[in-house]
Amino acid sequence: MHTHTPQTGTLYVVATPIGNLADMTAHAVECLKSVDVIACEDTRTSSTLLRHFGIATPTLAYHDHNADSQTERLITRLQNGEHIALISDAGTPLISDPGYRLVKACHQAGIRVSPVVGACAAIAALSVAGLPSDKFYFYGFLPAKSGARQQALQELCTMPATLIFYEAPHRIAECVADMVAVLGDTRAVTLCREISKTFETIHHTDLAGLVEFIAGDSNQMRGEMVLVVAGANLADADQTENAHDELLTRLLADLSVKKAAQLAADLTGAKKNALYQRALLLQQLTYSHHQA
Repeated sequence: MHTHTPQTGTLYVVATPIGNLADMTAHAVECLKSVDVIACEDTRTSSTLLRHFGIATPTLAYHDHNADSQTERLITRLQNGEHIALISDAGTPLISDPGYRLVKACHQAGIRVSPVVGACAAIAALSVAGLPSDKFYFYGFLPAKSGARQQALQELCTMPATLIFYEAPHRIAECVADMVAVLGDTRAVTLCREISKTFETIHHTDLAGLVEFIAGDSNQMRGEMVLVVAGANLADADQTENAHDELLTRLLADLSVKKAAQLAADLTGAKKNALYQRALLLQQLTYSHHQA
């Protein structure tokens, strides 16, 4: 297993199952048994997995609240030749989980980092969503409060790539309602809930249909969830971009670009920054036309 130079250890970033324990790879079990210590997001959560596979390797907690102090200690141990595995509560570490600071510190210290691949909820959901997978954007968890969540969605509304979100069960209904408000009700979406577990749900519909599906079955507000949402149609995006040209052109006759964009944003609810860029372009086009 340890084929690297003996001067420093290796940090192994090890994926663990997201549901079915049978998804644990032989490589992952071998790695976790052979390292000197396992850094866990939550040692209590990971203890069940480790016991199941007869892994007696010592563990320590590595999470957002102790990462600053713990990173330094782990780097020292790696520099002294110990081999460390990093795991999260489930799935591939660093995907909406802590750990990137340790990996970054290893790179800065010249310490080898090696992935031990396995389950990842985002990729598993994308594979069954029935939506384009050649381009996708993984966002992770949207903000918890509706205002901030809608603002984040506004920034994504014209992105043509398939969008992947994680969401907590107690926020799923509000989250989908905000998606309808910002993205419209006709976008295709696949809800992937409890992937690889007993009560797995893979439900493909549109955003309006998902609101009804969740409202009609309280079980859909339980467990781990991934939402895979269709990206913006490029033709629709172009139409949206040009939707306020007439208003902006009229405002630019009397106002500066900045004031025209602000007033148009107030009147339409569209994003001020996007309107500003569009107004700037319209002004330049008008200037060029007069110059010609």
